[in-house]
Amino acid sequence: MHTLPPARASRTGLAGRAVVLLSLRAMNEQSFEDAIGRICEKVPDYDAEAYYFLRDGLDRTVRALGREGAEDRHVSGRELCEGLRDYALDEFGPLALLVLTQWGLYETADFGRMVYALINEGVFGKNPGDSPADFDGVFDFEDAFAKPWEPRSSR
Repeated sequence: MHTLPPARASRTGLAGRAVVLLSLRAMNEQSFEDAIGRICEKVPDYDAEAYYFLRDGLDRTVRALGREGAEDRHVSGRELCEGLRDYALDEFGPLALLVLTQWGLYETADFGRMVYALINEGVFGKNPGDSPADFDGVFDFEDAFAKPWEPRSSR
């Protein structure tokens, strides 16, 4: 069973069809922790910290796409995966692949499974045509998180 990290006073800002991802900032921290606790008890595939990373990466992606404060904060599976890639590289640098795999994340489909676990808990919403397959094969983790740090001669 996973233990949840302590609540944070502040956190850094941290494909195919679109997935409507509702802002988690409107939820209080305790509600989010409760949802993550329920998810991790039912399906302990991913570390609880991965869900905080997803939330912060979503918020950062929405801002980067200029959709913060917009009525439609719609983010596609591809956009979210790419935003999470950028966020992981910025936050963890050359350790990004190690951190993500320690949390149980090995491919972009894992991001989709986490998103759909949050949808099932009522934390995120989705459009009728959305599917977990929207997150499949967006990029290869090795290419995205390890190769940028390799010496140029071995790329």
